[in-house]
Amino acid sequence: MTLLPDIKQMLSGLPTDGTATPETPEDHKLNRRASIGYNEWRFAGKLSQKDLVVDIIQKQNWIPGDKIKEEVDLYYGLGIDDLYFSETSVDTIAGHVLSFYAAKCKAAAKQNDGGLQVSMVVEAEDHAVYIDTSFPGVTDSAGPLYEIRLEDKYLNFKPGNKNVFRVETFRSAMAGVGTKGQELRSYFVNQCHFVNDNLDCGDEANLEMVSDKTFLEKASKNTKSIYKNMIEAVLPRTGPVIDRYEVEGTGEWRIVIGLKRGSGANYFSAITDLYHYYGIQESVYAHCVSIFTTHFLNRLGNEYTTLRQQLDPNNALHQQLLAKLKRRLRSETYTRNDIVNSIRSKPEVIKVLYQQFADVHRIVPKLNGQGISRPTSTSPASISGQGRQIKSQELLSFVATQTTDEHQTKILSGFLIFNDHVLKTNFYQATKSAISFRFDPAFLPLEEYPQRLFAMFFVVGAEFRGFHLRFKNVSRGGIRLVSSRSNEAYSINARSLFDENYALASTQDRKNKELPEGGAKGVILLDADAQDKGESAFQKYVDSLIDLLLEGKSPNIKDKIVDLYGKDETLYCGPDEGTAGFVDWATTHAKTRGAPWWKSFFTGKSKTLGGIPHDVYGMTSLSVRQYLERTYERLGLDERTMTKVQTGGPDGDLGSNEILLGQEKTVAIIDGSGVLCDPAGLSKTELLRLARARQMISHYDTGVLSPQGYRILIDEVNRVLPTGEKVARGIDFRNSAHLRNFNAGQAGRSADVLSPQGGRPEAINISNVGGLIENGTPTYSYIIEGANLFITQDARLELEKAGCVVFKDASTNKVRSYTEL
Repeated sequence: MTLLPDIKQMLSGLPTDGTATPETPEDHKLNRRASIGYNEWRFAGKLSQKDLVVDIIQKQNWIPGDKIKEEVDLYYGLGIDDLYFSETSVDTIAGHVLSFYAAKCKAAAKQNDGGLQVSMVVEAEDHAVYIDTSFPGVTDSAGPLYEIRLEDKYLNFKPGNKNVFRVETFRSAMAGVGTKGQELRSYFVNQCHFVNDNLDCGDEANLEMVSDKTFLEKASKNTKSIYKNMIEAVLPRTGPVIDRYEVEGTGEWRIVIGLKRGSGANYFSAITDLYHYYGIQESVYAHCVSIFTTHFLNRLGNEYTTLRQQLDPNNALHQQLLAKLKRRLRSETYTRNDIVNSIRSKPEVIKVLYQQFADVHRIVPKLNGQGISRPTSTSPASISGQGRQIKSQELLSFVATQTTDEHQTKILSGFLIFNDHVLKTNFYQATKSAISFRFDPAFLPLEEYPQRLFAMFFVVGAEFRGFHLRFKNVSRGGIRLVSSRSNEAYSINARSLFDENYALASTQDRKNKELPEGGAKGVILLDADAQDKGESAFQKYVDSLIDLLLEGKSPNIKDKIVDLYGKDETLYCGPDEGTAGFVDWATTHAKTRGAPWWKSFFTGKSKTLGGIPHDVYGMTSLSVRQYLERTYERLGLDERTMTKVQTGGPDGDLGSNEILLGQEKTVAIIDGSGVLCDPAGLSKTELLRLARARQMISHYDTGVLSPQGYRILIDEVNRVLPTGEKVARGIDFRNSAHLRNFNAGQAGRSADVLSPQGGRPEAINISNVGGLIENGTPTYSYIIEGANLFITQDARLELEKAGCVVFKDASTNKVRSYTEL
């Protein structure tokens, strides 16, 4: 759900940010307008070309003969650059004229009182034309939204697609078209043709090598110089770089924005929205806080605490009912729709709440020694003429008077909790790849989070949201990337994101109990429509965290921020699920940003950077295996005769190392692609091949399965197992497979060992643990929990009561590479 467009419509008349522009440096002053843009392009054959276009259209016989010249003249008079006519064939131009005429006929047929509303689209593999009638400076969310359309089809980066496009836009007023004030807006999209089409640009900064041929021909000397400087500024950075140039004596400013290809999806339309709506900061603020309140408004309350105290903690049924009630309260008390609707219905309250945030965290520049006024708003302070910062208690009363019910008051009071606990943010830095906030976590209720956090970071990006939590000033823990298979899975992951992060950090804290470091953890949740953006999300997450750890010293790039914490702090991170391949980038990026602690920023980096790669050396896997092997030794068991079920496939760090190190007979593996089972034992040769290649079980050669073996992938439907059991949906089968009895162990048990090497937290909980206990007997004799939080504490107690030997995550996987520190 997108919050921004509707907020923009409702918050009309918002003030500008009230800041004057600092004095322009000399190298950013342009004093000759004729030389600052593009060389004027004159197409000498334009008139003769027009005659050829008329001839072609006459032969087509679609436009009345007496109207053809008029329509061609009309099209040529739209103000389109001569370069278009010089590069486009007469057949294509004739087609565009005909399309434009057809669009006018279609608009006229609607008999619209608002004048002739033209809407034209011509799309091909290597070019496109979009023309419509619109008001300048206004975004119409109900209109054709051509900018979003052309971004999706042509501009946005798509992996594996090397085609790059350029866009030219024009506006022209035309008699008889639209209502008063409307103009024709046109977009011409063309595929770029580079000087060297085979060049892998990478870090190439030579403008002459990486530019489109047309750009080089058309751009003035000054423009080339500006672009050259921009490329050099963009290459070492993760986010966009924004620069401005003053055209002396004209009152005109030119804004230049540069960013790496693939890092700014939908940036073109976003810039238009920003131009149309310069109060967008309030909308971005509202968007961030709406996500924050989604995570922290759905608390359990005193009634839940009282109920929990009355129930028997040793009664499995009581705890199962309590767990179900907890999940429902967390998800249904204040829904995402409730929060967004409350924000949309009270834009005047949002303006006031934003003003309180801005009063604290925006550094207002000074010009010629004079202070610059902050923006005005209809806040309680300004209404009463007090002219001072608004206190939270005053704002709480103000919110109560502006809302219609307690539910809405509670939602909007979440903004006050947000404002009161932000200690620093990069919100007002000129260049940022994502928006990050450092919080005082004192607002978290002790009954739900009994172990106090030391620090909490919250990050919102274009394709993700994330947290970083730590329990001591000096703490260490990995950064996890969470993906979602479906919209339903995303909703579940979003609801549990903070609690999962808190539990992971708490587990890490217990692992570190013998060490001076405390526990920490970071979690990044990819948006539902950004499942392929993991690397980009990780980079933006890390870069925005660094914004809050380093003092800004680059004016207009990384400015100083308001720091209410007032102390230096450092994060110590490591790889976790989905991020092992990005650690080297994080290390070198911290070095590039000038961080003095770049060497200790991440463990698990490559040897060339002084690290010990966790996956290569099996730092965690060796620890997990020791618990399993010492169990065999203590009980006099032969590892080679033991049967094992593994969650987490050969594509993962832990899963692959478990296959490489273990000698048991693996009878089933459950991973992200599905379920692989063979009661006779899976082929060790085939599993080793997948583990070394880091491939999922979807690549397993099913030809080596026994007659009782099978593989069910998540996308499959209506399958039948060798036993005759029907599987309606592969995804459902996979999600519950860890609770199945695979009948490969002794006395009808599933297997001797369950080895969780991957999977979502709380996969085994009090509500489903009964699936692992049959007639009072566990379906596994031993469970070595390699994956963090795979089993909840209450479920673990039930398994132990049934006689299962369970070693928990905080013990089994605690070995880490402190050597590289």
